[in-house]
Amino acid sequence: MITAEKTLTSRLNVKRSEKNPIIAPKDVKPSREDFEVVCVFNCGVIRYEGDVLLMLRVAERPKARHDDEVRTVYFDHETDEITVKSFDKNMPGIGLHDSRYIYTPERIFLSSMSHFRIARSKNGIDFEIDEQPCMMPSNVYEMYGIEDPRITLIDDTYYINYSACSTIGGVTTCLATTKDFKTFEKKGVIFTPDNKDVAIFPEKINGKYYALCRPISAEYKLKDIWISESPDLICWGNHNFSMSTREGYWDDGRIGCSAVPFRTEEGWLEIYHGASKDNVYCLGGVLYDLEDPSKIISRSENPIMLPEEDYEINGFFGNVIFNCGVLVEDGIVKIYYGAADTYIGYAEVALQDILDDLK
Repeated sequence: MITAEKTLTSRLNVKRSEKNPIIAPKDVKPSREDFEVVCVFNCGVIRYEGDVLLMLRVAERPKARHDDEVRTVYFDHETDEITVKSFDKNMPGIGLHDSRYIYTPERIFLSSMSHFRIARSKNGIDFEIDEQPCMMPSNVYEMYGIEDPRITLIDDTYYINYSACSTIGGVTTCLATTKDFKTFEKKGVIFTPDNKDVAIFPEKINGKYYALCRPISAEYKLKDIWISESPDLICWGNHNFSMSTREGYWDDGRIGCSAVPFRTEEGWLEIYHGASKDNVYCLGGVLYDLEDPSKIISRSENPIMLPEEDYEINGFFGNVIFNCGVLVEDGIVKIYYGAADTYIGYAEVALQDILDDLK
């Protein structure tokens, strides 16, 4: 067993951008004048038409009009409208102890609602951010927001899977497609509650599509990674356990998929996230067999990245490094990651260093 002290170190030479965080809430224009952007984080990434394209998760909320007010926003599927709801901070039964939620006797609300926004860059560091969302919550399964997009290119179509939050069931995984990042077609729910952190492999393997996912056991409190198969990217089955948390390691609290897996000579490399029991979120690697991704070849004993900088330690939800995609170019793994659930950071690490560490 690895000690906790040894766990929270990285043996890899990870180079963070000097401009980190490269995107902050202040850089993103609210979608409405009466809203404010709270966080921008957990972005999908792809290279499109020569540019680095990020699909940002933008969390925003209505501005409070006075000191005793707290407000939230959600999609009302009955009226088909984005709806603002206000509460008195002093009302009986209200709970504001967790920055992510508003607890009321009626039900639990999220303190903000997330949508997706496109950002583009020529150099991968300096981004131009669209002023309006590219995807918004629009149905009963998305009433509390859409979160954590992951982009998989298969043939000429970009498949975007994302988490949808709602009082109907909880958290589901949904799928959308696009060819131009201007128009998006929502395909609906592909994994039932509570299942998130889905990462779709970018090609068929022996005639099947594969995806890693993270179902949650409400009864046994398990948060492990599974692997599933599909003939068409819509219907998923033959679900099998892949890997679990590890007692005494950096990922003994929970684990989940992060980046879309990518092919290397050694196997399919998945950059995944793991959290310790005291909620420190790090990134690690796991290598799957090229011909049979249900088989694990090796897995990180130490994290690739862990929260070290102030913007990774302090924020809306601190001590978090979490990513939804990477670019692998010229032997470099380029990681765009959410920092403290508030910012987007950028870091580079040599692919061979990760593979050597896994050996």
